[in-house]
Amino acid sequence: MKNRRLFWNIVARIEVLIDSGQYPPGSRLPPERELAENFEVSRPTIREAIIALEVLERVEVKTGSGVYVLEHTKQNTGLEISAFELTQARALVEGEAAALAATTISEAELVRLKQTLVEMGKGVNPELADKEFHLIISTATRNNAILMAVNDLWKLRESSPLVKAAYKDVCSQSDEKRLEEHTSIYQALVDRNSQAARAAMHHHFNRLINALFEANEKKALEEVRKQTSQTRDLYSLSHLVSPKV
Repeated sequence: MKNRRLFWNIVARIEVLIDSGQYPPGSRLPPERELAENFEVSRPTIREAIIALEVLERVEVKTGSGVYVLEHTKQNTGLEISAFELTQARALVEGEAAALAATTISEAELVRLKQTLVEMGKGVNPELADKEFHLIISTATRNNAILMAVNDLWKLRESSPLVKAAYKDVCSQSDEKRLEEHTSIYQALVDRNSQAARAAMHHHFNRLINALFEANEKKALEEVRKQTSQTRDLYSLSHLVSPKV
């Protein structure tokens, strides 16, 4: 069971690298030996992860050539999910994930979490560091269903045009706040405090969803002003009013 959890952890981490563009479609993954060294696991664990990625149609194994990243065809469920719905779902799922992880997270995972904070603070690909932070926590729950749920919510965030547009308006303007919130979550996990971890994660998403509402209201106000201006121009009598002499 431990080995099973481990290779699914590697699957999720490789998917993060693929989705972030580090390994774009058509590129070849590093050799098995290099991946094993990078992820600090055995080569058999890497082989199992590659098999899983092949089943998920994320990679293609070409005998004698290597492992190549495939163009990922995202499934269309027919449902249109808003940024508000996605953020609420993430808060519910990841709040409980943080609470559970506080009791199960390893010292090695805490070290990796802290490294993502360092990367955010330095501005080193903060979006990738953000995603890795949340996936490390979901992996630390030792529950593959939770890991899959969190990973799928991230994929939705990255694939939905509506969600991507909404998040773009707020995420790029809140790097400092995001780092503060992630630091609070990290500290609660270090303290093994489930209640504090859940509360810190909820606080993080509450700030995000309020920022989404503010951005939405701003856009709506701008649209009203635009429509009012167009109506004013249409019915204005300015051209009939003689200038004062």
